[in-house]
Amino acid sequence: MRKLSGSGRYLLMSVAIGMGAMAAAAPAPAQTASAAPPGYTMSRTGSVHDFDYFAGAWLTHQRKLKARGVGSNDWEEFPATLCMTTYLDGAANVDELYMPTKHSAGLTLRTFDPHTHQWSIYWINSTIGKIDPVPEVGGFDGDHGEFYAPDVDAGRPVKTRYIWTKINHDHARWEQAFSFDDKTWETNWIGEFERADAAQLCRNGQPKR
Repeated sequence: MRKLSGSGRYLLMSVAIGMGAMAAAAPAPAQTASAAPPGYTMSRTGSVHDFDYFAGAWLTHQRKLKARGVGSNDWEEFPATLCMTTYLDGAANVDELYMPTKHSAGLTLRTFDPHTHQWSIYWINSTIGKIDPVPEVGGFDGDHGEFYAPDVDAGRPVKTRYIWTKINHDHARWEQAFSFDDKTWETNWIGEFERADAAQLCRNGQPKR
């Protein structure tokens, strides 16, 4: 689906321990690995058919956290419609999310790399008109999909996560979470999806206005 920031992604973070000059007999400190929140990985893989189930039309209820990274529990809720089309025998797909009460839309492009067996997910916001330069990366294991990337939110380095859940043929759930401290995740956007009639909801693969 989407990143809240819409652009300006992907600042990689690293943590290193310097070699301090201590007592002559003291051993040199060892290096530690980069910090990361639970589950964070850029190596998760999937199948070229992971998103086949999402083709078609969907009615969706969206919940977005109004303020991120401040411990808020104040959410805004709004409806949306989504139409998705697959290309290249499933190796690419495009969906458009139309949010009528917000007078905006967004487009998601997903591509599958047959060599790494990973999906790359890009988001384009209609109010900005720019594609995210580096994608969210990952794949599905059964009905559960996870995708990760580093990012910057309002100047703050974060790590990001998408979770997709295939509930059944007609229902799905998507969640976006940020980690500001490399220890915990804060979910800031949730989408609940119910399959709909594409003939009524879509025109040329796009949601009807």
